[in-house]
Amino acid sequence: MRILVIEDHRDIASAIYDYFEARGHVVDIAHDGVSGLHFAVVNDYEAIVLDLGLPGIDGLNVARQLRKTARKATPIIMLTARDTIGDKLAGFGSGADDYLVKPFELAELEARLDAIRRRTIPGGERERLRVSDLEYDVPTRHVARAGKPIRLTPIEQRLLHILMRNSHRVVTRAELEQDLWGHTPPDSDALRTHIAGLRAAIDKPFATPLLHTLHGVGYRICDASEI
Repeated sequence: MRILVIEDHRDIASAIYDYFEARGHVVDIAHDGVSGLHFAVVNDYEAIVLDLGLPGIDGLNVARQLRKTARKATPIIMLTARDTIGDKLAGFGSGADDYLVKPFELAELEARLDAIRRRTIPGGERERLRVSDLEYDVPTRHVARAGKPIRLTPIEQRLLHILMRNSHRVVTRAELEQDLWGHTPPDSDALRTHIAGLRAAIDKPFATPLLHTLHGVGYRICDASEI
């Protein structure tokens, strides 16, 4: 899942980032309402975690602008220390899908994100990605090829998700690095190392490779006949 967290309390934002990143999600962070609104408008997220008390533009106005001006239907969970019924009604009235009062458990935030995401999938269907005999059940993060379960690291899962969702085209190295690490990839060989790990997991035990390198361009997961 690709998640935007708009939270000005840096310790809380970091805790959310670390928790969800370790579970294979892609997380972007904004520490004020202006940059959070910009991220939410120009990118496609599967969920937004939105603090109510933000500098610049508060959470209620961020949600209102997303819904009324930008026409974004991305699910929103509001985080706030305000717990009166009036506060909750204001949050829902601005366009929030759920409301979580601080302090909260990260496991509960994850459960609520999963729940609203399931509700917003058209027809109530789960997102299952398939390329040839490789399958990825996104909500459960279960990966299998030819019916055999495959274990991946969190970053390998994120790579697989990006590549399978874009199996119709080549994904460039720059795109992958941006999705995985933003503007600060750890080092020049990091992506190559994770690609090698993913290839070893999904291709090495099988006769037909699905992960292809187009030198100087990027990577693609597809049947060899489609290249």
